[in-house]
Amino acid sequence: MEKEITEVYCGSGKGKTTLAIGQCLRASAQGKSVIIIQFLKGKERRELDFLEELENLDIKIFRFEKMEECYEDLNDQEKAEENTNILNALNFARKVIATQECDFLLLDEILGLLDYGITTEEAIGDILKMKDESMHILLTGRKLPQGLEKYVDSITTLTTRLMSPENQETT
Repeated sequence: MEKEITEVYCGSGKGKTTLAIGQCLRASAQGKSVIIIQFLKGKERRELDFLEELENLDIKIFRFEKMEECYEDLNDQEKAEENTNILNALNFARKVIATQECDFLLLDEILGLLDYGITTEEAIGDILKMKDESMHILLTGRKLPQGLEKYVDSITTLTTRLMSPENQETT
Protein backbone atom coordinates (compact mmCIF):
# COMPACT_ATOMS: atom_id res chain seq x y z
CA MET A 1 0.00 0.00 0.00
CA GLU A 2 1.38 3.38 -0.92
CA LYS A 3 1.99 5.98 1.76
CA GLU A 4 -0.80 8.56 1.88
CA ILE A 5 0.01 12.22 2.43
CA THR A 6 -1.19 15.25 4.31
CA GLU A 7 -1.78 18.21 2.05
CA VAL A 8 -3.03 21.78 2.31
CA TYR A 9 -4.91 24.02 -0.10
CA CYS A 10 -4.49 27.58 1.11
CA GLY A 11 -4.28 31.15 -0.12
CA SER A 12 -6.42 34.16 -0.79
CA GLY A 13 -7.81 32.78 -4.04
CA LYS A 14 -11.20 31.21 -4.58
CA GLY A 15 -11.64 27.52 -5.26
CA LYS A 16 -9.91 25.79 -2.34
CA THR A 17 -13.01 23.88 -1.28
CA THR A 18 -13.98 23.14 -4.89
CA LEU A 19 -10.54 21.72 -5.60
CA ALA A 20 -10.66 19.69 -2.38
CA ILE A 21 -14.11 18.29 -3.25
CA GLY A 22 -12.71 17.19 -6.59
CA GLN A 23 -10.02 15.24 -4.72
CA CYS A 24 -12.71 13.68 -2.51
CA LEU A 25 -14.70 12.57 -5.56
CA ARG A 26 -11.58 11.09 -7.15
CA ALA A 27 -10.67 9.20 -3.98
CA SER A 28 -14.21 7.86 -3.59
CA ALA A 29 -14.33 6.78 -7.25
CA GLN A 30 -11.16 4.78 -6.53
CA GLY A 31 -13.05 2.88 -3.83
CA LYS A 32 -11.80 4.86 -0.85
CA SER A 33 -14.06 5.95 2.00
CA VAL A 34 -14.22 9.73 2.40
CA ILE A 35 -15.21 11.91 5.34
CA ILE A 36 -15.62 15.67 4.97
CA ILE A 37 -15.76 17.84 8.09
CA GLN A 38 -16.68 21.43 7.31
CA PHE A 39 -15.86 24.42 9.51
CA LEU A 40 -16.99 28.08 9.33
CA LYS A 41 -19.25 27.58 6.31
CA GLY A 42 -22.45 29.24 7.54
CA LYS A 43 -24.83 29.84 4.62
CA GLU A 44 -22.82 27.58 2.33
CA ARG A 45 -23.31 24.59 4.58
CA ARG A 46 -25.79 22.77 2.33
CA GLU A 47 -24.04 23.19 -1.03
CA LEU A 48 -22.36 19.78 -0.78
CA ASP A 49 -25.38 17.72 0.28
CA PHE A 50 -25.65 16.28 -3.24
CA LEU A 51 -22.43 14.33 -2.64
CA GLU A 52 -24.17 12.05 -0.16
CA GLU A 53 -26.81 11.27 -2.81
CA LEU A 54 -24.33 10.03 -5.42
CA GLU A 55 -24.56 6.29 -5.87
CA ASN A 56 -21.52 4.04 -5.53
CA LEU A 57 -19.52 6.71 -3.70
CA ASP A 58 -18.65 6.48 -0.01
CA ILE A 59 -18.68 10.14 1.05
CA LYS A 60 -19.98 11.37 4.40
CA ILE A 61 -20.25 15.06 5.29
CA PHE A 62 -20.27 16.36 8.86
CA ARG A 63 -21.08 19.86 10.06
CA PHE A 64 -21.28 20.67 13.72
CA GLU A 65 -22.16 24.35 13.48
CA LYS A 66 -25.82 25.30 13.90
CA MET A 67 -26.05 28.91 12.71
CA GLU A 68 -27.01 29.76 9.13
CA GLU A 69 -24.85 32.89 9.12
CA CYS A 70 -21.13 32.85 8.50
CA TYR A 71 -19.12 32.83 11.69
CA GLU A 72 -17.82 36.37 11.17
CA ASP A 73 -21.41 37.70 11.04
CA LEU A 74 -22.43 36.24 14.42
CA ASN A 75 -22.74 38.22 17.65
CA ASP A 76 -20.53 37.33 20.63
CA GLN A 77 -23.08 35.03 22.26
CA GLU A 78 -23.70 33.15 18.99
CA LYS A 79 -19.94 32.84 18.44
CA ALA A 80 -19.54 31.38 21.92
CA GLU A 81 -22.21 28.77 21.13
CA GLU A 82 -20.62 27.95 17.79
CA ASN A 83 -17.16 27.68 19.39
CA THR A 84 -18.47 24.77 21.46
CA ASN A 85 -19.84 23.10 18.32
CA ILE A 86 -16.58 23.69 16.46
CA LEU A 87 -14.55 22.17 19.28
CA ASN A 88 -16.85 19.13 19.09
CA ALA A 89 -16.01 18.93 15.37
CA LEU A 90 -12.29 19.00 16.19
CA ASN A 91 -12.78 16.17 18.67
CA PHE A 92 -14.64 14.23 15.99
CA ALA A 93 -11.75 14.78 13.56
CA ARG A 94 -9.38 13.47 16.22
CA LYS A 95 -11.57 10.36 16.65
CA VAL A 96 -11.80 9.76 12.88
CA ILE A 97 -8.00 9.78 12.61
CA ALA A 98 -7.43 7.71 15.77
CA THR A 99 -9.88 5.00 14.69
CA GLN A 100 -8.92 5.07 10.99
CA GLU A 101 -12.60 5.59 10.19
CA CYS A 102 -11.89 6.58 6.57
CA ASP A 103 -9.23 6.52 3.88
CA PHE A 104 -9.51 10.20 2.93
CA LEU A 105 -10.33 13.02 5.37
CA LEU A 106 -11.08 16.59 4.29
CA LEU A 107 -10.92 19.19 7.06
CA ASP A 108 -12.50 22.05 5.12
CA GLU A 109 -11.60 25.52 6.43
CA ILE A 110 -9.92 24.12 9.54
CA LEU A 111 -7.12 26.67 9.15
CA GLY A 112 -9.71 29.45 9.49
CA LEU A 113 -10.20 28.38 13.10
CA LEU A 114 -6.75 29.78 13.81
CA ASP A 115 -7.71 33.15 12.30
CA TYR A 116 -10.59 33.43 14.77
CA GLY A 117 -8.65 32.12 17.77
CA ILE A 118 -11.02 29.16 18.16
CA THR A 119 -8.17 26.67 18.39
CA THR A 120 -4.38 26.67 18.38
CA GLU A 121 -1.65 25.50 16.04
CA GLU A 122 -0.66 23.02 18.74
CA ALA A 123 -4.17 21.50 18.83
CA ILE A 124 -4.26 21.06 15.04
CA GLY A 125 -0.70 19.71 15.12
CA ASP A 126 -1.72 17.17 17.77
CA ILE A 127 -4.52 15.98 15.49
CA LEU A 128 -2.21 15.69 12.48
CA LYS A 129 0.42 13.80 14.51
CA MET A 130 -2.09 10.98 14.97
CA LYS A 131 -2.28 10.24 11.23
CA ASP A 132 -0.80 6.99 10.01
CA GLU A 133 0.46 6.24 6.51
CA SER A 134 -2.81 4.74 5.26
CA MET A 135 -4.95 7.90 5.56
CA HIS A 136 -4.89 10.89 3.21
CA ILE A 137 -5.69 14.18 4.98
CA LEU A 138 -6.48 17.43 3.19
CA LEU A 139 -6.80 20.77 5.02
CA THR A 140 -8.08 24.02 3.57
CA GLY A 141 -7.96 27.64 4.74
CA ARG A 142 -6.45 30.99 3.90
CA LYS A 143 -3.03 30.53 5.47
CA LEU A 144 -0.94 27.70 6.81
CA PRO A 145 1.10 28.78 9.84
CA GLN A 146 4.77 27.90 9.65
CA GLY A 147 4.43 25.81 12.82
CA LEU A 148 2.16 23.33 11.03
CA GLU A 149 4.32 22.90 7.94
CA LYS A 150 6.26 20.03 9.53
CA TYR A 151 3.07 17.89 9.50
CA VAL A 152 2.33 18.53 5.82
CA ASP A 153 3.71 16.84 2.71
CA SER A 154 2.25 19.16 0.05
CA ILE A 155 1.08 22.78 0.04
CA THR A 156 -0.91 24.25 -2.84
CA THR A 157 -1.43 28.01 -2.70
CA LEU A 158 -4.28 29.50 -4.69
CA THR A 159 -4.23 33.19 -5.55
CA THR A 160 -6.56 35.38 -7.52
CA ARG A 161 -4.99 37.66 -10.07
CA LEU A 162 -7.23 40.05 -11.92
CA MET A 163 -6.16 40.45 -15.51
CA SER A 164 -6.18 43.86 -17.11
CA PRO A 165 -8.54 44.01 -20.10
CA GLU A 166 -5.68 44.29 -22.58
CA ASN A 167 -4.17 41.02 -21.29
CA GLN A 168 -7.39 39.02 -21.55
CA GLU A 169 -8.05 36.96 -24.65
CA THR A 170 -11.43 37.24 -26.25
CA THR A 171 -13.11 34.26 -27.81
